[in-house]
Amino acid sequence: ELEVLIRKRLETGAFQTVEEVIEDALASQDAEAEWLTANMEAIDERISEGIVQLDRGEGIPGEVARARMQHRKKEWLADKKR
Repeated sequence: ELEVLIRKRLETGAFQTVEEVIEDALASQDAEAEWLTANMEAIDERISEGIVQLDRGEGIPGEVARARMQHRKKEWLADKKR
């Protein structure tokens, strides 16, 4: 499975070697871990706020929540590359 994923990345032309694919994947993981560490308190607060909202019946569909999070992540990653 990993070989298939790596081949897919190589076929995009964005990477020249397997090492580049792995380095990019590890850099992405490091960036994500750094963001989580830096934002842990805010994340905890938002989760608590969300639970209170759910208890009041103010939930949103899962698809909407996932789309919002993907959008936010995409923006964050774009900002990190600048």
